Amino acid sequence: MNSISEPPRQAAWTVARVLGWATEDLARRGLKDSPRLDAELLLGHALGVDRVRLIVDAQRPLQEDELARYRELLVRRRRHEPIAYILGEREFYGLRFSVNRHVLIPRPDTETLVNVALARTEQRDLHGRALDVCTGSGCVAIAFAKERPTWQVTGSDLSADALVVARHNALRLGTIWNLDFRRSDLLAEIQREVGFDLIMANPPYVPDAEVPTLSPDIKNHEPASALCGGPDGLGLIRRLVRAAPSLLVPGGVLALEVGAGQAPRVAKGLMSHGFSDVQQERDYAGIERVVSGRLPGPERVM
Repeated sequence: MNSISEPPRQAAWTVARVLGWATEDLARRGLKDSPRLDAELLLGHALGVDRVRLIVDAQRPLQEDELARYRELLVRRRRHEPIAYILGEREFYGLRFSVNRHVLIPRPDTETLVNVALARTEQRDLHGRALDVCTGSGCVAIAFAKERPTWQVTGSDLSADALVVARHNALRLGTIWNLDFRRSDLLAEIQREVGFDLIMANPPYVPDAEVPTLSPDIKNHEPASALCGGPDGLGLIRRLVRAAPSLLVPGGVLALEVGAGQAPRVAKGLMSHGFSDVQQERDYAGIERVVSGRLPGPERVM
């Protein structure tokens, strides 16, 4: 097959033809999960149109500059760079978040963490204080703040580059006024900030030995600091479980996203550190994804 920048004279590179070629090319290079969708998203991005317009304009010949832009995007995808990084955004909880190589790409499974946080603090929906640890792109903190605009929400992360992305997202999505971002190694720089009604976190939880087995999209492009959770994946989670009680008010909630198969051990850890009403919530795929517990004492109601 000729390069898409040098079409054979007998046929023009129409939208439909270039999509068919790109789909086959991506699949042939091992990107078999969704080659057609990838091809469409990248072409739509190159042309500045949505996927519906690609259908409407299926027989429109592409100009040389349009083909050149598309070719650049395809080269990046061939190297297994995630679509979200190429497009510069990912949808999460009905919101569009800017993302880059400094932050973990938001996953639908993490929406479970937001749902649990909202459900377990519903008795205090007017006023409260929440902390989102390992905030990354800010997706969890911002989604929660959108649903609880009268709460004060703090997001923390060890990565200064990630906090730049989180603040940008908060500004874009209109939640910056009740959001505060701090640089901190888990809870180390937040120790003076007592009185949280909720602490939530999507910490790194992939066992170190499993990272090399992840797909090239993840292991070669997403930040290792957002993936590696120590020998068994629970190193940072244990630190959070130990430190959280000193920052929570009586009745406060700790909610943690965990990896597949980790929920029973994390639930046991919460109970051993004094948490009660420990619950395990499944994600969209049926995997026990979020473990939460309540610190003993009367829950503040507002």
